[in-house]
Amino acid sequence: MHNNSTKLLFLSMLLVGTILSISSNSWFGVWMGLEINLLSFISMLTNNKNMMMNESAIKYFIVQAMASTMLLFSILLIQMESLMSWEEKMIPSMMISSSLLLKIGAAPFHFWFPEVMSATSWINCLILMTWQKIAPMMVLSYCIQMSIFMFLVIILSISIGALGGLNKTSLRQILAYSSISHIGWMISSMIASENVWELYFIIYSLLSTIMVLMFKNMNLFFINQIYSANNMKTEIKFMMFLSLLSLGGLPPFMGFLPKWIIIQMLIENNMTAIMTIMVVLTTITLYYYMRVSFSALILSYTENSWLMSLKTKKTTLILPFMVTISTMGLICSSTLISLY
Repeated sequence: MHNNSTKLLFLSMLLVGTILSISSNSWFGVWMGLEINLLSFISMLTNNKNMMMNESAIKYFIVQAMASTMLLFSILLIQMESLMSWEEKMIPSMMISSSLLLKIGAAPFHFWFPEVMSATSWINCLILMTWQKIAPMMVLSYCIQMSIFMFLVIILSISIGALGGLNKTSLRQILAYSSISHIGWMISSMIASENVWELYFIIYSLLSTIMVLMFKNMNLFFINQIYSANNMKTEIKFMMFLSLLSLGGLPPFMGFLPKWIIIQMLIENNMTAIMTIMVVLTTITLYYYMRVSFSALILSYTENSWLMSLKTKKTTLILPFMVTISTMGLICSSTLISLY
């Protein structure tokens, strides 16, 4: 009971920190919110029974503390320089952006992210991939400008997200690299419009939640555990890979919707070159999802047919429903738009 109450306390502090950051009207308020958020999440990462989790908590703390210090330093620099028009000055603007990018794990500041992800529990992974990105991304969207620096960050994030996941066997690391790739897309959507990145983030969070809940329920951590088909029914595998492909952004699925909007917006803003590079690099992430899916579905060693003995419980009905939304979402929304 004691453990649960402390977790609840830290979780509520996590929410408070993020909300404080987003709703603050001064840079120091933003910094303070990020600090509260960081300290409460560190407490959730630590675990006395598992030394690896403690190690990932220390890695997370060092990186985030460095990013916070950098943010504070650049805020002070701006306050000292001048109170007005700091956006025109390249260096402070880049420093603030860099500290926020380091906080969310965008390339080239991504090195800590897969490391922390690979040694923590699934629920912590989910918080790290979704909730922990809200505050820094929001603050970044306030002060973002299209510059060579941002262009490089977008391209690097998507390419590292694509190439990093190719030779990984840990599912948590694969999701981490996929998250880095999605960050690249989110930053590019931020430059054009506030609403689109929020839509992207909501859909990305939904798809990540589906994947993490499935892996958690099945107790899966590595690719080879999916291959041994004894512990998993084929239809559950099928649902899992539909969701994976949706997360990758394959056209008939929901995950493609925000990408579609971003592609259209970038073309309208005469940014065809960056859009083409992004799409080409994203196909590589799709490749390693497809590789996992095909191997696990085709190489089912022990099963011959689909086992339809699913015991339906209330909890198990939520996931198929979410999977259906993620699979059919794009078709439904496209049909509705074409009707109106």
